[in-house]
Amino acid sequence: MTGPQPKPWISAIDAYVPGKAKADGATKILKLSSNENPLGPSPKAVAAMAAVAGDSHRYPDGGATALREAIAALHGIEVERIVCGTGSDEILQLLPTIYATVGDEVLYVRHGFMVYPIAAMRAGATPIAAPDADYTADVDAILAAVTPRTRVVFLANPNNPTGTMLPRREVERLHAGLPGDVLLVLDAAYAEYIDDPDYEDGIGMARHLPNVLTTRTFSKIYGLASERVGWAYGPQLVIDALNKVRAPFNVTTAGAAGAIAALADQDWVRHCRDHNTRWRTWLADEIAKLGNAGLRAVPSAANFILITFPTEGPHTAEAANAAFTAQGILTRWLPKQGLANGLRISIGTEDETRAAADALRRFVGA
Repeated sequence: MTGPQPKPWISAIDAYVPGKAKADGATKILKLSSNENPLGPSPKAVAAMAAVAGDSHRYPDGGATALREAIAALHGIEVERIVCGTGSDEILQLLPTIYATVGDEVLYVRHGFMVYPIAAMRAGATPIAAPDADYTADVDAILAAVTPRTRVVFLANPNNPTGTMLPRREVERLHAGLPGDVLLVLDAAYAEYIDDPDYEDGIGMARHLPNVLTTRTFSKIYGLASERVGWAYGPQLVIDALNKVRAPFNVTTAGAAGAIAALADQDWVRHCRDHNTRWRTWLADEIAKLGNAGLRAVPSAANFILITFPTEGPHTAEAANAAFTAQGILTRWLPKQGLANGLRISIGTEDETRAAADALRRFVGA
């Protein structure tokens, strides 16, 4: 006798695999596999979370009201057009469920965030990966992949796991080429790492356009990955739909308190952004010195660098991943995303980043 069987499109999903956190035999771990903030959260956020620990027996505010008010105040947007989630992942997962079904298509960029195809298949829709150009989203290729069955287009900007960024004019051109009934989701998880007037974080577009939603997370520069707090801003009809299907108490009391305090400490955000810019630039320069060994740092606007390696010979990405893991240096090798030739390395502390560069040099014999 067989038990209940999942829908066939659920069975076909390859579950999301997070970055490694352990290495067998290693006595010391350098975790550079998950794009976390190596400096941690603002001390003010830590204190705010500790202050509410005694309220753990009470359910949190189901609407995350105070957090939405803090987000609205910082970004100058309407509080009623913000929805919070268990990380931005919850929101990203729900959107195809709302707007797509069997026979529909959800479009994303090849070498994009693996949550997108999972979200599409969860809804029974077909995920479609548009070709990219040198690890960067290609607007013409995305638009060419749009069909009458397209319901949602996901664009991570900067992109994960490549780190590349589209300028504002290209994001606007993408939207202009989409049918009005297609939802454009601008995933701006790494927005706070960017200080570039040519960057489009999606807020302005989401304010004025009826089919654009932007998402953010507190897991990256705000250093609250374990608290799982994210948010989205967009048209009222989209926000209302998300509020109907999200979990009822999806932001914890501690997570909300930490996020509110983190928003209020923009000095810490600037400190983390400056650290990231300095050491991302330094690491990219060190990788460039290894070009004779076939290594290349893909230009990144995020808090990580994708390094490409030769596809053959002793210095492949797979061999590098094995060598690093043996030393307790955890990076992200992503063959299931078509990146068997690449390793994504998060920017760590100064010591961690220098250690990663030293390991690269030893690996190629430089």
